[in-house]
Amino acid sequence: MTRPAVILKDVVKRFGDFVAVDHLTLEVASGEIFGFLGPNGAGKSTTIRMLCGLLSPTSGAGWVQGLDILTQSEAIKAKLGYMSQRFSLYDDLRVEENLAFFGGIYGLASQHCRKRADEILALTGLTERRRSLTRELPTGLKQRLALGCALLHQPPTIFLDEPTSGVDPGTRRTFWDLIYALADDGVTVFVTTHYMEEAEYCNRIGLIDRGQLIALGSPGELKTKHLAGTVHEIETADVLAAAEALAPVEGVLDAAVFGRALHVRVEQGIDAQAYIPPFLESAGIRINTMKPIEPTLEDVFVSLVGRRVEEIR
Repeated sequence: MTRPAVILKDVVKRFGDFVAVDHLTLEVASGEIFGFLGPNGAGKSTTIRMLCGLLSPTSGAGWVQGLDILTQSEAIKAKLGYMSQRFSLYDDLRVEENLAFFGGIYGLASQHCRKRADEILALTGLTERRRSLTRELPTGLKQRLALGCALLHQPPTIFLDEPTSGVDPGTRRTFWDLIYALADDGVTVFVTTHYMEEAEYCNRIGLIDRGQLIALGSPGELKTKHLAGTVHEIETADVLAAAEALAPVEGVLDAAVFGRALHVRVEQGIDAQAYIPPFLESAGIRINTMKPIEPTLEDVFVSLVGRRVEEIR
């Protein structure tokens, strides 16, 4: 049986009185694309930094590629690649110079480093830009270069902390093609993102909120397990007022704004097309369109996080 690439058992991380990670337990299989989702401040980056040996947990235990995050943090760094939220390369170096610099940090011999740099440039589509100054690259190409630098030493596990933040949808899709190529080669990819459509690309997802793991499973499993009832999309001129009007209605499980539309989840068995309109009409809100839709991971996220807010209140 293949050993999991990542194991966390009852891990806690405190900063003074603040609990950033609260008794977190999970496993990530070798070769898996694992998505780690949560609102800002949920504990995603703190978890990754502990797994990368950059922070020590307050309590609990963890292993990356069989190495103990408490006692073998330096050895762990040689077994993984890490791409942080912030672009961390050198703008005044050329693309190939950044690769050479990071190859030196990873201790690659000169000849091997040059060979790997050529392979990385081909993988990331940067061969024609190898002589470009890094500061001249568009954001999407900078992200690809950062990923390439993290892959130079061929790590079996790579941690990507919101790698596509700030890039356009087309560039995000290209970046995910690279992630799929890595997984096909057996690399374990642990990725955080706040783009729910990206989470659909993952084999499994862990949803974290206030440092606690509140849901775990494949995208399909999360939708099936955590979204009882049916979801309907309503277009109206005032979605905020519509959400407020429907929130206290019996049988309405969620009413959340998604762009210019409202997603309303109602209990199974309710004919939403007949049940919902009278409540909005009585509030003076006119419905432009209303239709049933397939639930998304964003619906799961809104349902679970919103439910926790209500429990805390």
